[in-house]
Order: sequence, then C-alpha cells, then structure tokens
Amino acid sequence: MATMMIQLKVKSFAEWKKVYDSVAGLRASWGALSDQVYHEAADPNKVIVLSKWDSLANGQKWSKSAELKAAMEKAGVERPPSFTFLDEA
Repeated sequence: MATMMIQLKVKSFAEWKKVYDSVAGLRASWGALSDQVYHEAADPNKVIVLSKWDSLANGQKWSKSAELKAAMEKAGVERPPSFTFLDEA
C-alpha cells in the first residue's frame, strides 16, 4: 500500500469538491483505496489530499493520467499540483 499527498490551488473549493467526488469510482478503478481531503484554514482554495493506493505504481500512473488531467481542468485547478509519494514509517 502507498500514500500519495497532492497539494493544489483551486478557483473554488466547493466546485472542485463536486468534481473530485464525481470521479471517486474512476480513482478506485485505478487502485485508490481511500482518501482524506483538507484545505487550509486561512485559504480554503489551497487543498491537500491524502490518498491510499493499492500500489505505488498505480498511484504514480494515476498522477500522470489523461483522466486526472481532464478532471483537474473541469474542477478549476489553477496550476499543476504537487504530488508526493509517502511510505509509512
């Protein structure tokens, strides 16, 4: 199991969250197991997502997928996100 942290800036958290929720099944088909969504207290349009994946390879493939890119464009992501892959210590 692997964990991926995504940091991104969006135009509107509410609009981004609608799109994010709508592609839950798509993420699962790529190997996503669970996720937690956070936003900064001072700026709700700065989002952090922690997601568990069935494998590091599947998380990395998803991070580069055309499906993710299309969803981010639809959701109003303002610039390319930062992806960090984590191992549990």
